[in-house]
Amino acid sequence: MKHLYFLLSVFLLSQTVAAHAADFGKPVTWDSRSLIVDGQRVCPVMGEIHYSRLPENEWADEVRKMKEGGVTIIATYVFWNHVEEQEGIFRWDGQRSLRRFIEVCKAEGLPVVLRVGPFCHGEVRNGGIPDWMFQKGCKMRDQNPVFLGYVERLYRQIFTQVQGLQWKDGGPLLACQFDNEYRGRGEYLMALKRMALQIGFDLPFYTRTGWPELRTPVPYGEMLPLYGDYADGFWERSIKETAGNYYKAFNFKAFRSSTAIATEQLGEQKERLNKGDEQYPYFTCELGGGMATAYHRRPYLYPEDAYAMALVKLGSGSNLLGYYMYHGGTNPDGLTWLNEMQRTVATNYNDMPVKNYDFQAPLGEFGQRYPHYYTLRKLHLFMHDWGEQLAPMEASFPAPQDIRKGDDSALRWSVRSKDGSGFIFISNYERLQQLTAKRNVQLEACGVKLPRLTIPAGMMCILPVNVDGIRYATAQLVAKRDGKIYMEQLKGIPTTICVDGKTLRNVKAKGVAAPVYKNIYLLTSEEAGRLFLSGDTAPQASIAQPTLTKVREAGPLRTITIGVNKVAEEPTDADFEQAAVYTIELSAQRSPLSSHLLKIDYRGDCARLYANGKLIADHFQYGRPMLYGLWRLPKDCRELELRILPMQKDAPIYLPREADKTPGEAVKQIEIINCN
Repeated sequence: MKHLYFLLSVFLLSQTVAAHAADFGKPVTWDSRSLIVDGQRVCPVMGEIHYSRLPENEWADEVRKMKEGGVTIIATYVFWNHVEEQEGIFRWDGQRSLRRFIEVCKAEGLPVVLRVGPFCHGEVRNGGIPDWMFQKGCKMRDQNPVFLGYVERLYRQIFTQVQGLQWKDGGPLLACQFDNEYRGRGEYLMALKRMALQIGFDLPFYTRTGWPELRTPVPYGEMLPLYGDYADGFWERSIKETAGNYYKAFNFKAFRSSTAIATEQLGEQKERLNKGDEQYPYFTCELGGGMATAYHRRPYLYPEDAYAMALVKLGSGSNLLGYYMYHGGTNPDGLTWLNEMQRTVATNYNDMPVKNYDFQAPLGEFGQRYPHYYTLRKLHLFMHDWGEQLAPMEASFPAPQDIRKGDDSALRWSVRSKDGSGFIFISNYERLQQLTAKRNVQLEACGVKLPRLTIPAGMMCILPVNVDGIRYATAQLVAKRDGKIYMEQLKGIPTTICVDGKTLRNVKAKGVAAPVYKNIYLLTSEEAGRLFLSGDTAPQASIAQPTLTKVREAGPLRTITIGVNKVAEEPTDADFEQAAVYTIELSAQRSPLSSHLLKIDYRGDCARLYANGKLIADHFQYGRPMLYGLWRLPKDCRELELRILPMQKDAPIYLPREADKTPGEAVKQIEIINCN
């Protein structure tokens, strides 16, 4: 039976992929509701992955994992200083080969949205603008001819990489974004677009970040504004828990944007959009799939954070969920460190790890699947299979939209409906707040009252009303394939399905083996997250323990300095000369370890890992272990060096509840695990 189910899963997955690949070149339009591909409304899922932050031999597998997670559009930055770190020398080789990456996406049937800068941020050095540009005596991100001249050269180079791969050519390149988080005059963004068009970019649509409000608008229809939200932010100046107004991301509301993103650059932001932006479809490009750790602030994200935000945005009317990040990465080698830090000339707000950009994303730095990969996946299957019905539905808000942090007085819910059909969205969750069960709740949509329910603490779900013959159900729709409807049984809520004039009560999950009624199958939450998923998804398990030897105690504690942007600075290379030093001896027979992770659970402030004297990984301790993909090691490497700087008492940094705040350093456990 398992073998048969696997074959069915692969077949259904291949059918989905083929459908996407066949879309290349078909007419793409948009209106105030959604994207329309070949006359059909769609609700895409966009996942961000930075091709230059992954070795090129991993691209195909990782893009395939994203597709299996329900991602239907790939988004990626082109970091200027990754491809032209030295003036006039463009590198499109190896992991910097944009063309090769787009070809990989094409092979997997996935459209691509390219974020071409010139400013990207992405926690890279100077926001991606090369160091040498700051010697030109011109203002950055401005319409002056000197700056635009260099941007034109960059855009022409990017065009050489995408030529023949644009949507009109039957290729996957669907759209591109100009600059990022720009708050100046719309004329600058229009100058970038005119330049791109003159060079030869000819795409179905173009985008910009919808935050912050522009000083002057972009003419209507020229660029779609895309929005974002995060559960927490490393960029906050505060080192207190739940700083900022990130709690608003967990409230159903009509306001599309966020006032919490990039507060270190943008300051206090008002809940205001550019006039006319409400006429565009509600899309996101930066819905937090996780969060990076800065030296001064190290948020610990939970799987529920990403799922709750995604569900809330969908329930608030969004018809494209775009995650930043969906896949983590590693900063590439360069002439200098390529991470954002306070010691650089620009975009120097935060001290980020030199190499690590795991982002606690659904797929981590080394492609490891985190729990929210599976929870989000069932939401993505729903969007794919019911997107055409969902897209034109209006959002309404029976619960208050302006809820204070931690307010537990009422259930948070919304309704999307049209022509007598609808979906009820529920989220009884807020990050780091203890919301309680809501009892005797009466939910109603499209004139249909559901039986009174108790909504458990932490419950997040979508309930159908008058959808596919189901009058209502207290179970969540997951997928609809080959005439079969798959639903998720919600923990703590008795399953009632009203269908064909019958009311089925206390229905129990039977999985894919047997329907609970005609063509309706009821799955557990775990089964729903893995429905149609092929390949090895076994949990991480220890397979070996390498030999660890401490060869040097830590020297004197460093003085933690405060940088130009008034937060703690990360240690320098010289500071790590005073770190505690360990050696990690690997097996002489490396081949069995080629698909596994080194997992280091340590106590301390931060750590670095070296192979043959070269820095290969670093980590700010925040409660999750340091990981490294052993397949990336040089073939002749048999020993690694681990350096750990001690945790200091009362350090000016935010450490989450899960972090070990004990002063000093030690390795608690080191093991080799499989990478699921």
